[in-house]
Amino acid sequence: MSTERARRSHRLCDHSRPALTVGHSGAVTVDQLTRPTSRRVLGTETVLVLGVSLGKSAVYAMVSLAAALTAGPLSAQTAALNTSKEPRPWLDLTYQLLGISFALLPVLLAVHLLARDPGDPARTLGVDLRRPGSDLARGAGLAALIGLPGLALFWAAAQLGVNAKLVPAGLPDLWWAVPVLLLAAAQNAVLEEVIVVGYLVTRLRQLQWRLGAIIAASALLRGSYHLYQGFGAFVGNAVMGVVFSLFYLRTRRVMPLIVAHTLLDVVAFVGYTLAPKEWLSWL
Repeated sequence: MSTERARRSHRLCDHSRPALTVGHSGAVTVDQLTRPTSRRVLGTETVLVLGVSLGKSAVYAMVSLAAALTAGPLSAQTAALNTSKEPRPWLDLTYQLLGISFALLPVLLAVHLLARDPGDPARTLGVDLRRPGSDLARGAGLAALIGLPGLALFWAAAQLGVNAKLVPAGLPDLWWAVPVLLLAAAQNAVLEEVIVVGYLVTRLRQLQWRLGAIIAASALLRGSYHLYQGFGAFVGNAVMGVVFSLFYLRTRRVMPLIVAHTLLDVVAFVGYTLAPKEWLSWL
């Protein structure tokens, strides 16, 4: 082999090697470039993801509860969901759709961050479409398991005066109101179940938390960002969080939880809109 051919071959071999970066302290080794993410980095990441999503919602909910308690009896306060944002219908619809879309960005962020781990993040979370029939059946079962006792608990909380008066849907009577409520129900389900169950449980397991602490953290977070509705909503959602966390730890699938949560919110949002108002006076 000639000298020139030998040099060309050497250059081609060099191109197949991982690139090394050079800092103030010298070259970084390949092992340093590929080493696992530290527990400290994972912990910081988890706090930041929660801080831009449902952790932030929990803080605002606690402040809202404090404001309600200091303004008078909690039962005299109103907690309104899915309210109109603009008197002009088309602009209101635009705001509604933008709000739903941007609320899903933390989900994409969480999935993006999980993509650094080995394996497909969709399979890690169980949000793929490999088992549509099973996911739908399990989701419907979970919705029934949570929904009926949850409704009874909410009624009891209302009678005890430990919940605010809830208005699940306050949109104007327009053609797009029900479709927007359906989208809002799906958005809530995807956001909460991917972040509070799939992502949080996965990261806390990697941080080597005890199983009981993981379930408690997920459940308490779920209850805390519902505190603006009152103490009954906190208890009911915390119990739901325990059930959903246990289900995920057993099955490693978030999709049935998304189905269940969507069904629950569709019944709450659309049912409130379409049902006669005298049926719902106890809320």
